[in-house]
Formats: sequence, structure tokens, C-alpha cells
Amino acid sequence: MTNKTAATRYARALLDVAVKESANLEQIETDLAAFADLFTQYPALAKVLLNPAVPVPRKHAAVAELVARAKVAPILGKLLLLLANRDRLVLVPDLLAAYRDRLMDYRHVVRAEVTTATPIDAVRVQQIQNGLAKATGRTVTIATKTDPAIIGGLVARVGSTVYDASVVRQLERMKERLENV
Repeated sequence: MTNKTAATRYARALLDVAVKESANLEQIETDLAAFADLFTQYPALAKVLLNPAVPVPRKHAAVAELVARAKVAPILGKLLLLLANRDRLVLVPDLLAAYRDRLMDYRHVVRAEVTTATPIDAVRVQQIQNGLAKATGRTVTIATKTDPAIIGGLVARVGSTVYDASVVRQLERMKERLENV
């Protein structure tokens, strides 16, 4: 089993338990992000906690101390201690990403990436966001980027679905039609 697969399973379990116990889902995300940031902020700590040569009881004690000092949500504290006992703390960054994805899915929110030829203003972004929300039936958060190669129009990626309304694509379709005639 890959790390991402394992992290996804742990994230699913974490969210399911948190929802069942009516825990603060945002607080769990914040606490998990803070714990994951410890690995980047303190490379020596990451080296110890992620090193397979360090005995599991020492990792458990270190994580228990970190959890107590950080006052993380009890559900998350139990999961982090479980990961320490199983020597799976390497999953924490992937667990954070998977938890965020599961939380967005739970809230019926989807991410979209909109590419335009030139920068667009906030009003137009809101219009696109509303249109994508109608098309997907979910709340949409948008990240925009520019690519002059599309000439005009826009390309929206929502999950694995691509809505291509670019001038380049329209020209390609015209070319195909003319070649087939």
C-alpha cells in the first residue's frame, strides 16, 4: 500500500470519527497543519520522528509530549499517537492533504482552476464561479492563471473535467470541420 493510499484511509477515518463525535472539523485541520509544519520548521525533529532506527517508544513519547503541549483536538491526538506507535509518522503531510480533500468533499466544495489569456477582474471571477457552481451542483473555489497561448476565452478545470471555451480550441474545431468537408 502506498503512503497516499494509507494517508487517504486515515483521513477518511479521522473525518468520519470527527463528524460522528461532532468535533470542530476546522480545528482538526488547523491542528494537523500545525503538526505537519513542525517537520519543515524543525528538520532535526523530522529526522528523529521519521527515522526507522529510532525506537517506536521514543517516538511515541515525543509525539505524546508534542500533542500535550500543542493542545490538539483529542481525536487528532489519538490518531497521531497511533501513527507514532505504528511508525507511520511519515504519512502526516499526505494525511493533511487527504484530510483537506475529504473535508472539501464533505462540504460539497470543489476546486477549479481557470486559465484565461489575460488577467480577469473579481467580478468576472465571481460570474465564472457562479456558472461553474450551476454546472457542478457544488460550491466552487477558483484559482486563476493566465496563459496568452489560448488567445481568448477560458479553460476551466474542475476535478478531472475540463471546460474548454478557448479561442484556440474553437479554431481547432473549425479546422477539423473544414478538413472533413
